[in-house]
Amino acid sequence: MPIEQTDKEVVLTHPSDPSTSVKVLLHGANILSWTVAGNEQLWLSEGAILDGSKAVRGGVPLVFPVFGKSSSGPTSTLPQHGFARLSTWEFLGQVSASPLTVQFGLGPENVSEVFRKAWDFDFTLIYTISLGADTLETAMRVENTSNVDWDFQILFHTYFRIPDIQQVAVKGLTGTNVKDKVSKTDYSESNTAVTVGSEVDRVYENVDDDVLITSSGKALFQIDRKNLADVVVWNPWVNASKNMGDFRPADAYNSMICVEAGSVSGWTTLSPGQTWECSEKVKSLL
Repeated sequence: MPIEQTDKEVVLTHPSDPSTSVKVLLHGANILSWTVAGNEQLWLSEGAILDGSKAVRGGVPLVFPVFGKSSSGPTSTLPQHGFARLSTWEFLGQVSASPLTVQFGLGPENVSEVFRKAWDFDFTLIYTISLGADTLETAMRVENTSNVDWDFQILFHTYFRIPDIQQVAVKGLTGTNVKDKVSKTDYSESNTAVTVGSEVDRVYENVDDDVLITSSGKALFQIDRKNLADVVVWNPWVNASKNMGDFRPADAYNSMICVEAGSVSGWTTLSPGQTWECSEKVKSLL
């Protein structure tokens, strides 16, 4: 069966290759696994909590309606990265056979009363996942079903599995403005390849080029974005990973890197009845 559903997850299996698949947890509509020809592409913490009590550490968490923690405005009382990754989504079913495509939905009726009181707007999110032979495409349609304007930020918080962080480089970010959350500075990226040798937490703004993740000079992933101007690069390294109880094993920072497509350097405003769409297509080059 190309699509299998349980009460907790949905699994897509490529019709011509059973070793190529995607597993999606209904909690957060969080992609837990993406395999291509039997090879896992995503990193999932061994300590990830999958019972719905908190956000999943790994895979592809969904960030909405705020990136990080807001200090003012309607999102200021929401938890870090908002409520999309903390809510149980509705599986809407298959919408295409080639490529194999499914959709998930989230609205106020799926969100806890605590979050509804904190962010009291009406909305509809339609999340589309498409599985190709060597590609994974994720798309989001955001609709304002309220009678007032509201603002949002959005991001696909993708954890990539990599062989060795000290051999990895992220390309396509040269010349972009950077907000560096570790050094608390802003600057223009001068390097043609961004590497990691300590904790990294940066927002690269208005990135025009496709982004490429390489290891020892070999391309691993190509990331194509539509209507997602920003790219976040994150690796907790030694000390920050120790402070996360669900980050396991402790040295797992060596085998993961987050390269996250989003619209987070500012706010997008939607008026009543308006919709906004974005997508990301990742091609595995392993």
